[in-house]
Amino acid sequence: MTKDPLLQPYQLKHLTLKNRIMTTSHEPAYPEDGMPKERYRAYHEERAKAGVALTMTAGSATVSKDSPPVFNNVLAYKDEVVPWIQNLTDGCHEHGCAVMIQLTHLGRRTTWNKGNWLPSVSSSKHREPSHKAFPKLIEDWDIERIINDFADAAERMQAGGMDGIELLVNGHLLDQFWSPLTNDLVGPYGADTLENRMRFPLDVLSAVRKRIGQEFIVGFRFTADEMQKGGITADDGLVIAKKLAATGQLDFLNVNRGRIHTDPAMTDMIPIQGAPAAPHLSYAAQVKKVTGIPTFHAARIPDVATARHAIEAGLLDMVGMTRAHMADPHIVQKIVEGREEDIRPCVGATYCLDRIYQAGEALCIHNAATGRELTMPHTIQPAESKRKVVVIGAGPAGLEAARVAAERGHDVVVFEAQPDPGGQVRLAAQSPRRREMISIIDWRMSQCAARDVVFHFNTWAEVGDVTALNPDIVIVATGGIPNVELFETGQDASNVVTSWDIIAGDVKPAQNVLIYDESGDHPALQAAELAAAAGSTVEIMTPDRTFSPDIMAMNLVPYMRSLQDKDVTFTVTRRLLGVERSGNMLTATIGTDYSALISTKEYDQVVVNYGTLPLDELYFDLKPLSTNGGAVDHDALISGTAQTLVRNETGTFQLFRIGDAVSARNTHAAIYDALRLVKDL
Repeated sequence: MTKDPLLQPYQLKHLTLKNRIMTTSHEPAYPEDGMPKERYRAYHEERAKAGVALTMTAGSATVSKDSPPVFNNVLAYKDEVVPWIQNLTDGCHEHGCAVMIQLTHLGRRTTWNKGNWLPSVSSSKHREPSHKAFPKLIEDWDIERIINDFADAAERMQAGGMDGIELLVNGHLLDQFWSPLTNDLVGPYGADTLENRMRFPLDVLSAVRKRIGQEFIVGFRFTADEMQKGGITADDGLVIAKKLAATGQLDFLNVNRGRIHTDPAMTDMIPIQGAPAAPHLSYAAQVKKVTGIPTFHAARIPDVATARHAIEAGLLDMVGMTRAHMADPHIVQKIVEGREEDIRPCVGATYCLDRIYQAGEALCIHNAATGRELTMPHTIQPAESKRKVVVIGAGPAGLEAARVAAERGHDVVVFEAQPDPGGQVRLAAQSPRRREMISIIDWRMSQCAARDVVFHFNTWAEVGDVTALNPDIVIVATGGIPNVELFETGQDASNVVTSWDIIAGDVKPAQNVLIYDESGDHPALQAAELAAAAGSTVEIMTPDRTFSPDIMAMNLVPYMRSLQDKDVTFTVTRRLLGVERSGNMLTATIGTDYSALISTKEYDQVVVNYGTLPLDELYFDLKPLSTNGGAVDHDALISGTAQTLVRNETGTFQLFRIGDAVSARNTHAAIYDALRLVKDL
């Protein structure tokens, strides 16, 4: 029997959970027509078969028609959801994994122009800043209707074989009632007393219990401390927790801390890279101590050591490792097998959540199989025959190609021009707040080392270096170099420097700096952060109507916080047309896509962030020597079958290029390029 605290069973009412690791409720936005179909099942089943004890699905399933699914939520108000829930539950139960679901009414945390175009409702007359819909102040008949909707939805989940449900009291309608910041009501549900504010969530709980009985497991995921003036305080949260425990109707508490009504608040509740690990763990432990009922918690618990401490020290009963399981769904299996060093680390990039909050689907920045379990493998299968694979470039695309090829059993050699691996990821990790990004590279290097991949660093590979190895497959992952040719002007901006120059420290920021961003990704704001910290006066300019759209909400927050107290100006809808030297100054010619307006302005330094151009010379040199002429069979790539195109009978190897060596994209795209190509080679 193992003595590992994480692997000890836990008894939750009648339910025996086989270990102490769970994934908390989160909505990956995989439903189809509001139903958790096969993709949803495959996502949760992957974690179940690898040993997680409890998977908490949906974040959150909506119980009412006037709670439209802004995150592509599961529609728990439809009877047709029951067989899909049963299918999902059965898939996880087959592997000994308990399954629960989170139910909610979004209240004002939604909009009215989705679904059935019904007005949003709330206990508050104010709109939520994140979703911007002005709600209708809730009426008595709305309250009665929604209480019944919660009970109906709970009954559907019970009919679908779920082990329990979690009612969300965190930023959504139930929480809007009991927070003094979001309750504008008078009367029995009004803001004047804590008892009145708690009445609606407790009425919902009573109705649910009456409908589904006492045996079915029911918990609250609740905000115990809003961490904002005028809101629920830490002391209030402990009082609330004790009142909840005293009802005798709850089987567990899942503790959250903070608010989610703005991007900064969300980023504090669900911390991203650069923030301390497990910042709310000690408070969750206080809740457990004062209530004595089962207590769950998750908030940036990304590693096994932190999770193990939370259980061993008695701070929690079940520890949530949700984003960590998006990076690696096989965490528990690897712990059991003594392979913790093989766990793919969560780097806190929060690419997953940022995509959801821009109406996308959750994807992990460096595990391209997450969310694609129906088409992409988490475990690489060996190839039928061993082949010689040469990879040029040790950035994220090249290292993923090398890793997957080595796991296939191929003989792999990698050339890299730089002294260290990493490419643009190593550049990103130069900022202390983003240093965790280097784990994307370090993990792949360790996986390659364990499989005897041969690396040649400080080597600018040429055709002869490649052909001398008699390869069967050549993969060009040479990345790109910054593009400084201004859009449609034909002008090579020779008087400018790049964001890479500033980030790498090759060029020092000047006093008066223009950072022109036509790419909308991290390097522009990273350069701005460095320049502002050095005392520069900084103007960030974009031709778009918003700045940095590719960074997305939660990752934008730390940049904004670092720039707020600096001399930084944001200029939108202005296009850089040219830069000329004028004595010891630079004169920028500035236009706009919206009119014929032209102006000029002087700066000491102009920094351009306009994506990359492929470093593709070697690819084109190798192309005539390859059997496929570099061509990719897109149908085979998409369907997951081998590449068999032949365009040159005299060629001696297959040739492919991936990542930014093809075109400027992002880290996830580069890794996905590599995985879906090489898994079938």
